[in-house]
Order: sequence, then structure tokens, then C-alpha cells
Amino acid sequence: MRTHHGGKRAGAGRPKGRASRATIQQKGTLSDLARQHTAIALKALVDVATKGESESARVAAANHILDRGYGRPTQSHEHSGPDGGPISVADLTHATEEQLAALEAIFGPLAGSGGDDEGDPGGEGSAAG
Repeated sequence: MRTHHGGKRAGAGRPKGRASRATIQQKGTLSDLARQHTAIALKALVDVATKGESESARVAAANHILDRGYGRPTQSHEHSGPDGGPISVADLTHATEEQLAALEAIFGPLAGSGGDDEGDPGGEGSAAG
């Protein structure tokens, strides 16, 4: 009787898609290292945030801690006009004093006081007093 040597045998070997034993051990090691690094880095950030020498270092460390916990906010916002088109703007450089006063009477209360009691948003008018 002849024995079969080599070649593919049904049911033999690692199932398709499953990680090898070596890969599983490496992943365990890498994830352990990542956890240790994260813990060390977070402790260092907390130390700087609470005992840092300068206020800017404490604030930067606190921001990094918040970024790790909550993720970074998006930095840019895209604004557009109706139907994604350009934003309409009005050129008021040639408007008369009466037209500007009428616009300020309409839109001034919407802008809030902002500490500007003079009513001259460009800051080019004459100073009272």
C-alpha cells in the first residue's frame, strides 16, 4: 500500500482568514505596548496640565488631553449661499450717509451693542467730545 505524501489535504492547516499563531502573539504584544504608551503619555500630560511651569504649557497639555478624550473638532467650516452657490455681498463703499444710517437703524439692533456706542463700524467717523 502506497502512502500519500505532500500536497493539499482536506481540512488540513489554518482556516482561511484566520490569523496565524505568530500574528496573534504579535498583536497581543503590540496592543500591550500601545496601552502602556498611552497610559504613560496621558500621565505625563496630566502632570504638565496640573504642575506645568508656564500657563501656555498647562493649556496645551489640557487641550491634548481633551483631544484624546473627545477627538479634535473640525478646523474648517465651509459656508455657501443658496443652493451651494456663492454668498451674496453688498458693496457699501459708495453708499451715502443717509443710506448707511438707514441700514444701521435696521440691522444695528441685530448686531447687539458690542460696546460700540458711536454707530460707526468702520471707525472712520469723527470722535465725539
